Amino acid sequence: MRTCTWTRRAAVPAALCSVLAALAACAAPDRPAGRVPDLPGTARAFLAPDSARGLRLGEGVFYHFAWSARGPWAVHLVSADLTRCELNLRVVPALEEDGITRTRRTVTEMVPRGAGRPVAGVNGDFFVLQGGAPVGPEVTAGTRRFAMRPAVAWGASRVPWIGDPVWVEDPGLEGSRMGFGRDTVGVGGSDGGVSPGGLQVIGGYPVLLDGGVPRGDLGVSGNPSFAAARHPRTAVGFDRAGSILWLVVVDGRQAPRSVGMSLPELADLLLALGAEEALNLDGGGSTAMSLRGRVVNRPSDERGERTVANSLWLVRDGRGCGLP
Repeated sequence: MRTCTWTRRAAVPAALCSVLAALAACAAPDRPAGRVPDLPGTARAFLAPDSARGLRLGEGVFYHFAWSARGPWAVHLVSADLTRCELNLRVVPALEEDGITRTRRTVTEMVPRGAGRPVAGVNGDFFVLQGGAPVGPEVTAGTRRFAMRPAVAWGASRVPWIGDPVWVEDPGLEGSRMGFGRDTVGVGGSDGGVSPGGLQVIGGYPVLLDGGVPRGDLGVSGNPSFAAARHPRTAVGFDRAGSILWLVVVDGRQAPRSVGMSLPELADLLLALGAEEALNLDGGGSTAMSLRGRVVNRPSDERGERTVANSLWLVRDGRGCGLP
């Protein structure tokens, strides 16, 4: 049985309530059934939500919505227990039907195909308008783009990593390789048979949290219109052990419903959730969260979802447990 909780006064749009109801009803039940855990007390203290909603997306995965007059903020959160062997991260690039040519697609159009069942997805990296190429690094089963910009990676260790990639110089390695934490990938060679689906890397900017500390002033002094101003935001973060993942979306440019967050506010929210490593992804009109093919946030573009370069997905994949 899917479990949904409702607390405090109903300050949530009816459209979101109908989406949550559909999500709860359309999917096969999980057993054993479980309640939706409350948000961490520190997160509730930071947000001071006037209303909150929770939905169990499956074992170890939960969706939370919170609306707070403090911002005002409309916040969408997905938490996932990455110690569960069937949960994996997948990066999906926006490609033409030939599987090579770059393009731009909405997050809901980039639902992962093949093995594994998609659970939740968010928009990914910043991108170049002409052609739709991501600005930062991207590594998937079929794409490799290298750039010296921050990224989040998921590889053989099954521990997520956020940081700045490095070029690995080792005479024993064949060709040039770029390192993402414990994993490296060759410019033209094999990725060494890492996690199901291969090494997964997606870029973003800036790193919000490094060891539980905001990195510098997060660009507030150098680029205040981007960092200090409130905008729609998308971010990914995890705790010290890399066992609990958070996908975070904050709606914005929709006063009086939700004005978005500055980067320091976003970092504070992730800290309140228990994250110690976090990366800001593309935001603004690109910000979108999809649960089982349905957009649950309210994109700020008048036309709805914006087409973007890539997306980051949480999937259930039995291969992580040694299953076919």
